[in-house]
Amino acid sequence: MSTLIFIGLIGVYGGGAWKFWKGFERTNFNPSLTNRIGLSLLWPALFITNQSYRRNFRKALKG
Repeated sequence: MSTLIFIGLIGVYGGGAWKFWKGFERTNFNPSLTNRIGLSLLWPALFITNQSYRRNFRKALKG
């Protein structure tokens, strides 16, 4: 059962990173490659702690 939960969490993490990566151009962030990689990989922590990031994350997911 714990393996299934772990696989599910990995799927949600990967899906969120992929969707943010694909919609990055709709955000207000600086369009550098390092910025795009860092913000895509750290999305769960930034989504929880930063209101501005949450707003931009939602923009990236729309569309």
